[in-house]
Amino acid sequence: MKIIAMERELKTLSGSSAADLYKSEARQVYALYLKELVREIYLTEAHCAILVLECESLGQAEQALATLPLVQSGVIAFDVHELHPYRGYGRLMKE
Repeated sequence: MKIIAMERELKTLSGSSAADLYKSEARQVYALYLKELVREIYLTEAHCAILVLECESLGQAEQALATLPLVQSGVIAFDVHELHPYRGYGRLMKE
């Protein structure tokens, strides 16, 4: 199942502890990529992450995202949605 996760920033970080947390975040995102859960990752113009995940369920995606250090520290949260194929072309084929 394809899932999209859109980051929401809850608070801002600064200082040297922020740099360490961002490194830990990158390591964990990479670990999820190696497990083939995170398939794609993008940043918006506001530097919020958009992740495309491939999971067996919405719950599995939420559990994976909960392992991210920025989520665990309350800095960010994700809005998570299942993606379904667009089936509107079928309307054209019936014409």
